[in-house]
Amino acid sequence: MNEPISYRFEYTSPISVAFIGAGGHSYRNVYPSLQYAPVDLRAVCDLDADRAAAYARTFGASRHYTDHRQMLARERPAAVFIVTGYRQDGRVQATELAMDCLRAGAHVWMEKPTAASSAEIRELMTVSEQSSRFVMTGLKKIFAPAMEKVHAIIHSERFGGATSINLRYPQQLPEPGLRHDLNAMRGFLDHIYHPAAILNYLMGPIERFGFEWEPVSGGSIASLRFSSGAVGTLHLAAGAAATSPLERVEVIGSGENVVLENGVKLTYYRRSDLGEYGRTGSFLADDSAAPLHWEPEFSLGQLYNKNLFYLGYVPEILHFCDCVLRQQPPSKGTLRDSLAIMRLFEAYQRAPSGTTVTLPRDDENDRREAVDNDQR
Repeated sequence: MNEPISYRFEYTSPISVAFIGAGGHSYRNVYPSLQYAPVDLRAVCDLDADRAAAYARTFGASRHYTDHRQMLARERPAAVFIVTGYRQDGRVQATELAMDCLRAGAHVWMEKPTAASSAEIRELMTVSEQSSRFVMTGLKKIFAPAMEKVHAIIHSERFGGATSINLRYPQQLPEPGLRHDLNAMRGFLDHIYHPAAILNYLMGPIERFGFEWEPVSGGSIASLRFSSGAVGTLHLAAGAAATSPLERVEVIGSGENVVLENGVKLTYYRRSDLGEYGRTGSFLADDSAAPLHWEPEFSLGQLYNKNLFYLGYVPEILHFCDCVLRQQPPSKGTLRDSLAIMRLFEAYQRAPSGTTVTLPRDDENDRREAVDNDQR
C-alpha cells in the first residue's frame, strides 16, 4: 500500500499510448495522473483541433488529431485513454470509441460510464475477446487507498465476514416517466458508477433490489440483498448540502464495524469487551481492542495529500499500465464490474418504487435482459 511511486521520466520501457478527449475533467485529473505512470504519450485526439493541440503541448505529446481512426492507424498505440462525453441521444461516446481502439489492437482505459446499457457492455466484451485486448473502466472509488483498506479489513478473518452495509451518496433520481430517457438520466448514469462500484467491490453481486423514492428532491433509499446473504442500504441523499461530506460507507461484521467518511476518514471499530453492563466505569477499551483511526494530515507536500492519489486516479492508472506491461487483464475496473453496475442502473430504470426485483446474473438471464431492453 505504501510502495514508493516512480515518476514518468524514471521508467525505462514506457508504454506507447494515445489519448482521446480534451475536456475539463481529463485536464484536471487524468492527464496529470500520467506524470506517475510508465507511458509515452504519443498523441492527443479531440474534435476541437485547437484544444487537441493545446493539450498535446501541455502534456508532452508530439502530435494531435481530430480523427481518432486516423490517429490509431498512424500511431498504432499499445493502449488508449478515453475521456469523452455523451451523444445527443444520451448514449456514451466512449463505448464505440473503445471498440474502435480494440479493433485497432490497443488496450483501453476509459472513464466511467462504460456504456448506457448492459447490452452495450456485452458487445464490448465480445470485441475485447475477439481482439485479445482488454478494457478497464476508471472506477476510482475502488482504487482509493482508504477504500482498499476497508476491503482488506472486512475480508480479514478477525472481521468475521461482512453482514451488512450502509452507503450514503448524494444523487437525484428523475421521476418515473423520465427513467428511460437517457438524457434525463445522464446525471444518474454518470454518478451511479461510484456507489455501485463500491457495493460490488466490498460486498459482491446484488441479488435482490427494491427502493422507495420521494419526489421533492428525487432522493431514494434502496434495500439490497447480496448473493453472499449479506444485506444493505443505498441512500441516494439528493438534497444534501454541497458543503457536507460527500459520502459515507459503513460495513458491519461480527462484533466489528468499519466506517469511511468522505473517502479519507477511516475508523475501524474492533471487537472489544467493555466489562459488565451497569458496573463499568470507563468507556475506554483496552489498547489492543480500541478503535483505529486514519486520515491524511494535509500539511506536507506529499503525494498522498494530492487528490490524484487519495481519490484513486493514479492508483487505477498504475493498475492499468501494470496490466498492459504484464499482458494480463485487470482485476478491478473490469467489464464484469461495469456489467454489475449497469444491472443496478437498469433496475432503477424499470422497478417501480416500493417493489423488489431480482437482478440477473447468469448468461441466460443476460440474453433475456438484452432482448427485454431491445424491445423496450
